[in-house]
Amino acid sequence: MSYLQAFTDPEKELAKRWLATQVASMMGRKLEEGDWSRVYCLAKNIPDGGWSNLHIDINYEGLGLEMKLLRVAGLRDKTIKSVCGTTLMHPAATRSIRIDDTSRNATDVMRDVFKQYAELIHERTSRVKEATPNKSPDMRMGWLIWEDSLTEFLYFEEQMLPPNPEQFTAEWNVTPAKGVRKASKSLWIYDKNTGQKRYSVTTSAGIKIQPYFDVPLPSDKNLCYFRVQSEPVDAATVRLWVSAATARALRNKLGSLDSATVSTAILKSIEHAGKMTQVPEEDAVLAVAIDISKEAHVQLLAAWEAVSDEHRGQLLLKALA
Repeated sequence: MSYLQAFTDPEKELAKRWLATQVASMMGRKLEEGDWSRVYCLAKNIPDGGWSNLHIDINYEGLGLEMKLLRVAGLRDKTIKSVCGTTLMHPAATRSIRIDDTSRNATDVMRDVFKQYAELIHERTSRVKEATPNKSPDMRMGWLIWEDSLTEFLYFEEQMLPPNPEQFTAEWNVTPAKGVRKASKSLWIYDKNTGQKRYSVTTSAGIKIQPYFDVPLPSDKNLCYFRVQSEPVDAATVRLWVSAATARALRNKLGSLDSATVSTAILKSIEHAGKMTQVPEEDAVLAVAIDISKEAHVQLLAAWEAVSDEHRGQLLLKALA
C-alpha cells in the first residue's frame, strides 16, 4: 500500500496546534467529523466547507478528499500506535449503494456494488474537475484514528480508487436471529491474492459498504502522529496543552509560565485545595503548550478528576484564586 503526504512539515505542526486547540474547547465530548475538518482546513489554510455525508469533504484547487474517522476503544495503557500495521474496518464508506436482490449470486452482486461505487467516485472526481478545470483531480481518502481520551491521534491519506472486481471474490454471510436480534445478511468480499477480507456490504438496517483499511507502520513518513494532551517531553517533563485564554490567566496569576513556576504552583495548590470540577469556557485562539515537571503531572492527575489538559488548567486557576 502506498500512502500520500498529507501535510508539509509546517502544516503538520500547525495541525497539531489546531487539534490541541479543538480538543481544549471540547471538554471531553465525542469527536465529530466537523472537528477534524476544521483542523485540517485551518492547518492547510483552505476554506472549510464543513463536513458532509452527501458530498466530498474537501474540494479545493484540484484536491478531492473524503475524510473518514474511526474511534479505537480498549487501548487502556497502550499507545494508539499499537494499531499501526494492522487492518481496521470502518463502519461505512458510503451509503449510496443499492442491492435489489439478495438472492442473486454473490459475485454478481459484488460486481454491481463495485460498479455503483466506481460511479460515485467518478461523479465526485468530475465535481473536483469542474471546480478547478486547469488541474488534474487529486482524489484521496483521509483516515483519522482517535481514542476516547482525545490524547493521541493518527492520520494518513491514500489514493481514492474504485475497486477492481477481478481482484476480489465474494460470498454471502447470514447471521441467524438471536433473541430480539433479527437475522441479517451481508456480502463479504475478499482479496483473491491474500485471502483477506476487504469489504463487508450490509443489506439490513441500511445498505452500506464497510471497507477494511491498512494502518501504516509507525516508521512510515506519511503517517501523522499527534499527541495533544499530557505530552511527554523527556524523562522529567510533561507538556500540557491549554487554551490561550487559560494560558493568559495563568500567566497573569503566576507571572510566568516557565516549568518551575507552574510546577510549584500545581504542587502547592493541590496540597491546599479539595476536589474541583469547574468547567471552562471555550476559546478559539491557538492552544498554548505549558511544560511542567513529571512529579507535578503525576500529582495533577491523581488530585483532580478532569477530562482534558484544558480542564486541569482551569482547576489550577480556581485553586490559585
